[in-house]
Amino acid sequence: MQLNIRRKQNYALHASGFNCSSPSPQMDLPDAQFHLDLWLGFTVQNYFLDVGHTILMLLRRSPRSVPSLAVHLGVIAVVMGTSLRLVVDSVVHRLLSSGYQLHLPINENPILKMTTLPSLVGIIELLFFFDQTIAHLLWCVPLFSALFLYFGGCFCPRKKQRNVPAAAWMLLLPNAVYFWFLITERQTFILFTFTFFAMAATVLHQRRRGMVPNSNGLLMLSSFSTALIMVGVWIICLWNKEVLRRRHPGLIYLPQPSVVYSLHQQEAPSQSHTSRPASA
Repeated sequence: MQLNIRRKQNYALHASGFNCSSPSPQMDLPDAQFHLDLWLGFTVQNYFLDVGHTILMLLRRSPRSVPSLAVHLGVIAVVMGTSLRLVVDSVVHRLLSSGYQLHLPINENPILKMTTLPSLVGIIELLFFFDQTIAHLLWCVPLFSALFLYFGGCFCPRKKQRNVPAAAWMLLLPNAVYFWFLITERQTFILFTFTFFAMAATVLHQRRRGMVPNSNGLLMLSSFSTALIMVGVWIICLWNKEVLRRRHPGLIYLPQPSVVYSLHQQEAPSQSHTSRPASA
């Protein structure tokens, strides 16, 4: 008799333990709070350091376990991309001090037309290719991958959804401006758009399970959406600049802020000279 009772108790405990190990999406899930320390560190470090330390911060908060080999490869890629950018930036600064005009194509620069080394143009084109293609991919692919992995854990049951705190709205514009800088200056429009659509597909998939984005997920979606709006306004404002179109040929017309600043520096003295007789 006692043996039968013990068997029933063990069976009941085993059944309860099995049920608790696979909870439904609507039960036993803690509501994720807003990660103020993460997003504040993300904003400050991206503005002042512009290195890949934020990738490790995002991976530590990611609900999915990332293999250590992938993390190490991501860090190595970021270091290599940053090193290439520093090398090319030093060369570009040297060229700018010698009269190089960044808003013009390489073949149309007066300083390169006067050179006696024909191979110098090919070397500079190769440097810009490493900077604008390889270095940007090495730096931005790990960043957007870490953002997407972190976004996968920014969901909670609909009943536990909270209002977005004021700190998140305060960080919305700085994050959107930084993403705008990544799209325009780093020329990562395709990678950024692909990440944004992947996030939107994740939201649709999670809604079928009764899950909605929490405050962290809403901040990411709002930052990405605002950055895309800013990119659209940026393109509309510079749509009729023929010089920039020669500098950025191709289907995607996306002028870099540094190129626009170089063009503005060249146009400012000419405008001041033409305005002096009118004022007189």
